[in-house]
Amino acid sequence: MKEQQTRRQFLGASTALAASAVIGTNKLFGAPAIIRNLNKPNSMFNGVQIGVITYSFRDMPDQSAEATLQYVLDSGISAIELMGGPAESFAGAPKSTVDMRSVFPLMRKRRENQALTEDEQKTLAEAEAQMKAYRAEVSRWRLSAPMAKFEQVRKMYNQAGVSIYGFKPDAFGMQSTDADIDYGMRAAKALGANQVTLEHPANDAHTLKLGQMAQKHGLRVGYHGHEQQTPTFWDTALAQSPGNAMNFDLGHYIAAGQPDPLGLIRQKHNRIASMHIKDRQNPAHGKGNLPWGQGDTPLTEVLNLMREQKYTFPATVELEYQVPAGSSSVAEVKKCLEICRKVLT
Repeated sequence: MKEQQTRRQFLGASTALAASAVIGTNKLFGAPAIIRNLNKPNSMFNGVQIGVITYSFRDMPDQSAEATLQYVLDSGISAIELMGGPAESFAGAPKSTVDMRSVFPLMRKRRENQALTEDEQKTLAEAEAQMKAYRAEVSRWRLSAPMAKFEQVRKMYNQAGVSIYGFKPDAFGMQSTDADIDYGMRAAKALGANQVTLEHPANDAHTLKLGQMAQKHGLRVGYHGHEQQTPTFWDTALAQSPGNAMNFDLGHYIAAGQPDPLGLIRQKHNRIASMHIKDRQNPAHGKGNLPWGQGDTPLTEVLNLMREQKYTFPATVELEYQVPAGSSSVAEVKKCLEICRKVLT
């Protein structure tokens, strides 16, 4: 109990400091070789790479590759898991008519078994019908999508000091063709990613296919989970292929009532491609998705474990708590990053 209070006090203090902190990403230490990194972000702290999934910026009005890069830079992040939208729009994909900023909250409510009103159900059904038609249109475009455009995105991000370690387009689900999957993996390679990520499909034949295709491309598939995560959640997929891996979500694992996330990380660290970090409550406290320092997720302990054991998978900030009035998702991601820096340095 005392240890838990100490953790909360530390994170709480870090949160307060982060609210007014300016992250020092551009300091020079006298070495001439460092000059080339002037004005570039650095979110690697004592060997632990802190990243962000660009889904965190879903409420921002401009979802272009250029604007997304600016959000990342303004947050102080130097490595990312990139959603499909920014890269595919840059490459010339058909434009969607669906406003995902209004759809994402409804999808999350349904996923968390919260009741949807009749109007919300109708809105979600209409959006999903539009999305299905849009996916078919994009699937046709992907057959001849220019990989050179994805290489341009990689170059643009890399020159700004941001590497892309993960790619999460809507190309790997159960509805996807082999051509979709092949395209997504080729695009990931062009972006410089070492992994693609998706929600775990709960289908053994599909995870086997994805793992085998990932091996051919020299990639790993990171399967993401929510509250269905257990210590054995990924075991079948991991046994099927070395191309299969975990996109472990630490916060959701706590909300699922799982008692020993550090034990899971120690046991399976070499099969974790990347890990999402957020601060959620356990079931006894309501499972809330809260500003960091207010939940039950052992962020300090996990980050320290990564530093001590020299784990190389990135810890990916996923902003899912409600952005406070007067703030922005960029400002909140910056606060999360500052907390990580305080823990690790």
